[in-house]
Amino acid sequence: MGQIYDQIDDRLREWIDRQALYFVATAPLAGDGHVNLSPKGPIGTLRVLDDHTVAYLDVVGSGAETIAHLRENGRIVVMLCAFEGPPRILRLHGRGEVVTPTDEQFDELLERAQFELPTAEEARRTVIVVDVERIADSCGYGVPLMSYEGARPHMEAWAQKKLRVGGADAIEAYKAEKNTASIDGLPALD
Repeated sequence: MGQIYDQIDDRLREWIDRQALYFVATAPLAGDGHVNLSPKGPIGTLRVLDDHTVAYLDVVGSGAETIAHLRENGRIVVMLCAFEGPPRILRLHGRGEVVTPTDEQFDELLERAQFELPTAEEARRTVIVVDVERIADSCGYGVPLMSYEGARPHMEAWAQKKLRVGGADAIEAYKAEKNTASIDGLPALD
């Protein structure tokens, strides 16, 4: 059934690339804080950088829980599951780092990762880099079979409308309103 791997080898990389989406989970240190679980995609926004490192392009959202949790304690898990083909769940547990567009390594990471860039440049909030400490799969028997129909156009449409209606600073204003702290009050974006 489940297996623990020493590294993200070529076989796992190829399997990751075939999935339609992934999920990211984080939690604050406080026992009464809110655990966060977010679906992410398209899969082209997640890249395996080496045998123990993955990165994903984080875009503007209505909250900034992952960023706040990573800045507080660094704990993160990236999970993928097969909705088509043989059943499988893969979890990549590790320590995450938030890289913002003002960080020196941001542009280098964009270049290195060659992410699919599904949104306006202004909506690219951060790159999350995960130092993967544990790589494990499990059966996935409970994951339903589902067919992928395609990416939703809503994020790109939202970003373009924000820019068209509010001007070049509209997304920055949105981030200032919605992304400076987590729902538990932890600092997220400056």
